[in-house]
Amino acid sequence: MSASADIGDLSPLAGVASKAGAAHVICLGLSALDQVWRVDRLFAGQSEKIKATGYGTLGGGMAANASVAVARLGASVAFWGRAGSDAAGHEMKSSLSAEGVDVANFRLFPDGRSSVSGIIVDSSGERQIVNFRGLYSEAADWLPLDAVSLASAVLADPRWVEGAATLFGEARRRGIPTVLDGDMADAEVFERLLPLTDHAIFSEPALTSFAGSAKDESLAALARFGCRVVAVTRGEQGVSWHEGGRLQRQAAYAVDVVDTTGAGDVFHGAYALAIGVGLDVRTAMAFSAATAAMKCGHAGGRNGIPTINECLAFMRTKP
Repeated sequence: MSASADIGDLSPLAGVASKAGAAHVICLGLSALDQVWRVDRLFAGQSEKIKATGYGTLGGGMAANASVAVARLGASVAFWGRAGSDAAGHEMKSSLSAEGVDVANFRLFPDGRSSVSGIIVDSSGERQIVNFRGLYSEAADWLPLDAVSLASAVLADPRWVEGAATLFGEARRRGIPTVLDGDMADAEVFERLLPLTDHAIFSEPALTSFAGSAKDESLAALARFGCRVVAVTRGEQGVSWHEGGRLQRQAAYAVDVVDTTGAGDVFHGAYALAIGVGLDVRTAMAFSAATAAMKCGHAGGRNGIPTINECLAFMRTKP
């Protein structure tokens, strides 16, 4: 099927585009500083030296990238997270603030160490990543939970389990939808967070690791946790999800891929916004797929994230 088939009603996004909407998303989890090398090919596995054709330092991290996506799409967004009070931490906080993200609850710990990633991207846009996840307190008792009442939706990745469980628990109490970025994590992390999750969207490696397979049947099996939606993103193969006892699929939008870094993060941010403004799941999936596809046409994890009007125009013109 074409990516634009049965897109659905996008009108709830009109308020975001016009700034008239009151959409607000809280994104909690990882912020990292990405050091990116561009190469002709990835490492083959053995000890070797590869010449880089380009290099840059960029802000990264799953929830942090998602927060930038929400901001670029025109909605209000806050990032809640942790870093060290070191050069990397201050650079990350400054770059998020420059994007229009509320960083009042992005805490820099004096005795902490920030998360830093090394990313190698080849000429086809595929990448290899090594990440130092950082060192800081796991405690989440400092989070301003009263602020959750202002959110249209909340999103968390699995890198700060205590924070995610605290945020999701409060959102559940207030009837605010929760979106989990299901990236690689230990099984006990998902066993704790999935019962608090309304919309769980896995990567294929993470679904394989947790459920034993990335096949569609695994999505139905995870319905036992009570999530409204369990999904897996499949890159150029689109996204599959289980909802209401049915398996559904959304094709990917065809683009000339330059760099897939951050595409999944952008997908999650767009999805949280879409659910927050009241889109049905199928339409939210299509909108998120389009936003992520547009990002893939540019180098860098955050470069190329479209505005909401750019994304809606892209969806109208793409077959």
